[in-house]
Amino acid sequence: MILKPDYNLVSLFDIDFKELKSIGINAVLFDLDSTVMPSKSGEYPNKVLELLKELKQNFVIAIISNNKREEYISKVQAMSDFPVIGNANKPNPKVMREFLKSVNILPENTVVVGDRPLTDILAGKLLGAKTVLVDSITRESENKSTRFVRCLERLVIRK
Repeated sequence: MILKPDYNLVSLFDIDFKELKSIGINAVLFDLDSTVMPSKSGEYPNKVLELLKELKQNFVIAIISNNKREEYISKVQAMSDFPVIGNANKPNPKVMREFLKSVNILPENTVVVGDRPLTDILAGKLLGAKTVLVDSITRESENKSTRFVRCLERLVIRK
């Protein structure tokens, strides 16, 4: 099934990046909101910043977001020492493909990490990359309707 991620994990911190490196992964493309920072907060949690700093030593990393607000993406880019690209129109993989071409990395040497099967995982699959589905970074504080939708999405990918 095209929506089924290669890895389905609870947290961003459960990803075995050493294993990914050992199978030839050289680039990690992250979703932004609810994946590496609380939705529309414009601030990385310290633990995420530490992880991203560590990952930069072994991988090309970037954030690819569907967020269309230029001022928000600019704010996140200003606090990031790696590319942050907004208005990506996922699940269309075009923006991801263009970024990878610009850094001379093949899709098959890439992993896409995100919290939504219908955008992030589908985009990664269409790209030809490995995919990792993680739960929202703010899962404990999300409202009930958002949690319900996330549960429905995960039911679909189990089939």
